Amino acid sequence: MATLLPLLRQTAWWIRVCDFPRLQLVAGLLLSLPLLQAPGLALPWVPAHLLTGLVLAAVAYQLTRIWPYTPLHAKQVHDAERPAEDHDNHISLLVTNVLMYNRDASRCLGVIRQYNPDIVLAVETDDWWLSQLALLGAAYPHTCHAPLPNTYGMLVFSRLPLREKEIQFILDPGIPSFHGRVELPSGVSVALHFVHPKPPAPQESKTSTRRDAELLLVGRAIQHHDGPTIVAGDLNDVAWSHTSELFRRLARLLDPRVGRGLLPTFHADHKLLRWPLDHVFHSAHFRLQHLERLPHIGSDHYPIYIRLSYEPQGWQAQEDELEAPDAEDRLEASEKIQEAATEELSS
Repeated sequence: MATLLPLLRQTAWWIRVCDFPRLQLVAGLLLSLPLLQAPGLALPWVPAHLLTGLVLAAVAYQLTRIWPYTPLHAKQVHDAERPAEDHDNHISLLVTNVLMYNRDASRCLGVIRQYNPDIVLAVETDDWWLSQLALLGAAYPHTCHAPLPNTYGMLVFSRLPLREKEIQFILDPGIPSFHGRVELPSGVSVALHFVHPKPPAPQESKTSTRRDAELLLVGRAIQHHDGPTIVAGDLNDVAWSHTSELFRRLARLLDPRVGRGLLPTFHADHKLLRWPLDHVFHSAHFRLQHLERLPHIGSDHYPIYIRLSYEPQGWQAQEDELEAPDAEDRLEASEKIQEAATEELSS
């Protein structure tokens, strides 16, 4: 049932959460196989071989969803060809959900200083976290902040100039997102979109409607943009979900995790219950220099660090990896956005 439910396009939270633990479901299904053969556990109205076949079919399907996010799959984003010393055409980003109630900022600051990214995106940040991360000010003079006490605050620190920076509240007055441009030392302008929508969970949102719509609105806004683009944040969704895939097709972005590994970022405190919720997607203008899940900082999320190399000459090679949206995708995106607008009016 947990394998079948995500195939439904329903947005109820108890259906959509089944998108997340695919690796755990594979483990559970495989562990159930010996039980199907155990004496006394057979179901008299269902042949054991039929149940075994259904379990194996579910395992096979789950593995097809996970397969792209293993090193056995071809890399979607090619390795960088520029030397690492070419700082003028590289951009590094550290994404961290700090856990608002975590009051040990020293570990987060230590990781930031160790990896020394060009841009820091910190979410779940309130005024206390702003006061702590403001210690980065000398190294990161370009900022854009929206601290909030509701676990959806967002802080952006950059050592590179930020242009046209703006905090938007796309669907919810309590859920900020960042939109702007960053200028590389070479003069190249890169569009940035940082988001942190609500997850489908009973204590947060009973459906995934607004989360899906926020991602799709961002995707639709940048789908005709031909310049270098980066979308990052705690998306509260896994990369293999239908909505994430629809978003990437709509925005024509690449996922550097494909062919490299799951790099699960949540839950940092539970080894057996982890999946990737924090993401960086980008246009085909970039190749990958480095991607790493960073050490524990006391949050329920691990930070993630990425360094991208601006190599527009490789556009064509990577453009072949892009999946273009079709008419059905565009219709589905419009319907999901309209559904969110209707839900907002009714609330």
